[in-house]
Amino acid sequence: MSRQLAFVIDMKRCIGCDTCVIACKVENDVETGRFRLKVLDSNRDPIFEKPQGVFPNLSQHWLPTMCHHCVDAPCISACPTNTLWRREEDGLVMLDKDKCIGCQRCAEECPYDALSFDAVHGVADKCTGCAHRVERNQAPSCALVCPTRAIHFGDIHDPSSTVAQLLATREHKVLAEGRGAKPQIYYLEP
Repeated sequence: MSRQLAFVIDMKRCIGCDTCVIACKVENDVETGRFRLKVLDSNRDPIFEKPQGVFPNLSQHWLPTMCHHCVDAPCISACPTNTLWRREEDGLVMLDKDKCIGCQRCAEECPYDALSFDAVHGVADKCTGCAHRVERNQAPSCALVCPTRAIHFGDIHDPSSTVAQLLATREHKVLAEGRGAKPQIYYLEP
């Protein structure tokens, strides 16, 4: 694979405004009660250690999260109907709703809680990295609308790309690294 598309999220810039969440819902027609993207809050979500800092010097951080488009995606191997796959041309993990039987094994195996269940249609749903936009050389809607430019998207194998340059110059981490999924969302340290 020559290209590897990835999200790079600057935790120092994210203000928890949820503009990305709304843009994702509008762009992908995701109804109320389901998500493809969510923003975690350090004062509310269990993924963060509490408290953030020592009184009176407390801090708060937000963490946009969606499908991590993992290189070794556990959702793909868990699916009994080959509904999920990784695109060869860019590494995005895709889902074919026509093949989905609604067993939710993919969601059970995902270390990032990135799949939701569409109860109306009885199928899984997830972030596609706005593949329909990417194919037209456009940014995913979440990256496009972020008012603080916290969300970046691009080819990490292209040294001239913004994402590759950010990863080369800033400390970063991935979530649940020990799970071995090789996620493609990198969080720049605040």
